[in-house]
Amino acid sequence: QQTKIVQAPKKTIWTCAMHPQIRMDHAGKCPICDMDLIPLVQSTASVDSTAVHLTKESEALAQVQTSKVSLQKSVKELRLYGKVQADERLLQNQVSHISGRVEKLFVNFTGEMVHKGQTLALVYSPELVTAQQELLEAAKTKESQPEIYAAAKEKLHQWKLSDTQIAKIEKTAKIQEDFEITSTGTGIVTARRVNTGDYISQGTVLYDLSDLSTVWVQFDAFESDLTVLTVGNTISFTVQALPNSSFSGKISFIDPSIDPVNRVAKVRVEISNSDGKLKPEMFVMGIVKASMAGYENSIIIPRTAVLWTGKRSIVYVKQGTDEGVFNMREVELGPMLGNSYVITKGLQVGEEIVTHGTFSVDAAAQLDGKESMMNEK
Repeated sequence: QQTKIVQAPKKTIWTCAMHPQIRMDHAGKCPICDMDLIPLVQSTASVDSTAVHLTKESEALAQVQTSKVSLQKSVKELRLYGKVQADERLLQNQVSHISGRVEKLFVNFTGEMVHKGQTLALVYSPELVTAQQELLEAAKTKESQPEIYAAAKEKLHQWKLSDTQIAKIEKTAKIQEDFEITSTGTGIVTARRVNTGDYISQGTVLYDLSDLSTVWVQFDAFESDLTVLTVGNTISFTVQALPNSSFSGKISFIDPSIDPVNRVAKVRVEISNSDGKLKPEMFVMGIVKASMAGYENSIIIPRTAVLWTGKRSIVYVKQGTDEGVFNMREVELGPMLGNSYVITKGLQVGEEIVTHGTFSVDAAAQLDGKESMMNEK
């Protein structure tokens, strides 16, 4: 009688997705992390001894994601902070061209808008009264002594009297005691430096004016950012006080020196401000996207794909297409571009790397006694 041999079914081994060193002959909880154990699936792939193998269940639990390496344009996004400031080239001092006593001020407070040709003050000038008297006396003998007459007129010209005013004085033979000081420009009064009744001399500053039709936006750039920024880069920015408005402009100037206290350089953008929305000292936040010189077409990978120990930078490269088999690869990092890195050495175009869950893959390698971020062989 022939005996039939029945082969016992292969026993299922249960393991932990996060701790693959756990091996149990029944379902249950992981004694380390208390996760549900999963059945161990033996890999049919041919892998080397240094590779890390994760089952599909382990990959899903660890949320491992991969992407293929490709060449990209290296653009670094910088976030800069700064303030609106008045254009220094449009700052003006309104001075008196005559000496005397201020009889009346027509502009009485800072912040007032002043237009070119507007009367700012009335000044009584004894010297100008004397000069008019000299003109009237010289006018009587201008035929016989034209040089004296011309000198008297030129003296009044030096005090900014026009030919029309001089002709009026001659015609009426009436001496004018109070003279108008008019604005030579348009802008906002930022400082009033005299009061009614003050005695002033020729050249005394009466008002400081700031023309805000064009303003500067001054951003602070750290030393590490200056290698990226160049004149002509476009900066898009928002103003804290104007939440529903956005602005943009090109960098017109980069300060050649670093502030010794806060270690930043000023980056200037000139903006038209004809509507007057932008006011000096407003806070702004800008974003500039600048191409990295020397890295125009490079391998760029997400920061989440890189594990950095301080000495080494590593990524995990996937082997094959179906199995969760990963090899650790040391790479050399170039510039950081916001949430990504330029890779200068260690990867080839078309290779597939772990971009999410990299630490979980490395943890599996550590627990399995293989080369990992912290376990260099």
